[in-house]
Amino acid sequence: MTIQDTTVTCSTGDAQAPVRRGSSRYGTPPYRRETGEGGAMDSEGFDRLTDPYRPELLAHCYRILGSVHDAEDLVQETYLRAWRAYDGFGGHSSLRFWLYRIATNVCLTALEHRSRRFLPAGLGAPGDDPDETSGLPGSEVEWVQPLPGPTSDSTANDPASIVVSRGSVRLALVVALQQLPPKQRVVLILRDVLAWRAAEVAELLDTTTTAVNSALQRARAHLERVAPTEDDITEPLDADHQTLLDQYVRAFENADIDTLMRVLHNDVTLEMPPEPVWFAGREAVGRFVASRIFVGPGVMRLLPVTANGQPALATYWRGEDGVFRAHAIQVLTMSENRVARMVIFREPSLFSAFGLPRDLGVAGPHDSARA
Repeated sequence: MTIQDTTVTCSTGDAQAPVRRGSSRYGTPPYRRETGEGGAMDSEGFDRLTDPYRPELLAHCYRILGSVHDAEDLVQETYLRAWRAYDGFGGHSSLRFWLYRIATNVCLTALEHRSRRFLPAGLGAPGDDPDETSGLPGSEVEWVQPLPGPTSDSTANDPASIVVSRGSVRLALVVALQQLPPKQRVVLILRDVLAWRAAEVAELLDTTTTAVNSALQRARAHLERVAPTEDDITEPLDADHQTLLDQYVRAFENADIDTLMRVLHNDVTLEMPPEPVWFAGREAVGRFVASRIFVGPGVMRLLPVTANGQPALATYWRGEDGVFRAHAIQVLTMSENRVARMVIFREPSLFSAFGLPRDLGVAGPHDSARA
């Protein structure tokens, strides 16, 4: 897979990350800034100019960091820095280009103090015993997180608008990016997703175009080895794959292992961060699910969402009091009309990023088995 294939022009209408607001995003009371054109810029005017870029900047920071929570924080930091520096902007470049420069530098600084993020398959060989534990303290590992959306690849009216594409945020690609050294990662994203010129990247990184091109070549070679090819990926969701997803949901909600086995690919993998043990192959995955997840019908309720441009399911677990509470976000990869990869992120704090409630209320009389 070459990441160049993922560049896309599309709308900025995807859901935005929550913004931490006081009485003003940039201070209290709202400040006013000179625009350089005889007018004045207050925080509301700054918001109107810059907010359309927030979703794509979130995707950009997410590609670099592999964490939606970190990306949300650093996008907010980007906007604070941009607000403080707006007097010096001067319009010498496009506003989008200027914001990306700030966001990229914020991310590079953050990576100096962060560990590389993984999924379980990047830590060792798969397990084959459903009762196996690795002994590795999974809570001490920094895990890749899923990104909500995007829901479409529609193009924007503005042909210069580069935002999230499904291909450029696919989970397997984001995981592969995390294996690159930070500057190689940034060079690859800027050159092959955002289509920056080598000279522009060199200026941002305070290096030479030769060094940029060398880093890009090494990064591309690494991705060719570890990232999936386009032929390995099924684009969701046509009617057949929607039927497959429906069967998968019914299998989980009814604790029906026979139905689940029918929809799994022979080479399916199952990962469940923060649990570091993972499983590969239909039989091993089936044994684990049957013995450790399927405890009875009506225990789980699954809601369809989209994560990393892939089909995903918000999974709620019924407590002893009958309330369904946030449990995990499942991100699925489909291949050959089967589920080929299951990544179950057991991190309830992710539900707020997806705009989902933390509980669904008390189970009704028909929740013991769903048709």
